Amino acid sequence: MSYGNKNVELKNWIRDIPDFPIPGVLFRDISPLLQNPEAFNFAAQKIGESTSLATIDSFVGVESRGFILASFMAAKFHKGFIPLRKAGKLPPPVHSEKYLLEYGSAELEIAPGHGRVMIVDDVLATGGTLQAAINLTKKAGFEVEQVAVLINLTFLNKMTFKNRPVFSAIQY
Repeated sequence: MSYGNKNVELKNWIRDIPDFPIPGVLFRDISPLLQNPEAFNFAAQKIGESTSLATIDSFVGVESRGFILASFMAAKFHKGFIPLRKAGKLPPPVHSEKYLLEYGSAELEIAPGHGRVMIVDDVLATGGTLQAAINLTKKAGFEVEQVAVLINLTFLNKMTFKNRPVFSAIQY
């Protein structure tokens, strides 16, 4: 696979699913990208290069597709992995954060801890999940050094972290 225009090439591995999970939503399915080792590795490398890896101890993955990306990056870059789960999935003690989604509401939980982290998720839409992840990770005792996503739906948000746009490997 040639990576001439990297964003266009990575977009070729994203499948659009109209009206999922509800009518009017265009779901960006990353399954084809995950099934291609070269594209998956390239996407993880690109996200990893968005920060100085020396400044982080672990990757925080947002359930569920953020788990896949963050755990792969943790192994690839020899860092820890911290799961940020849906409510009721982690044993106590946990910190929790409720938030609104573009099509509902949800709650995330994380075990308390410490260290410098990079939060990774699959898609940034309106920013509710990612902002909840940042708030919750800090509340649990971690220092959030960087936030990154595979896909940013820029037409839905202008989210920033540390006065910079949230890093994304693919933009729509």
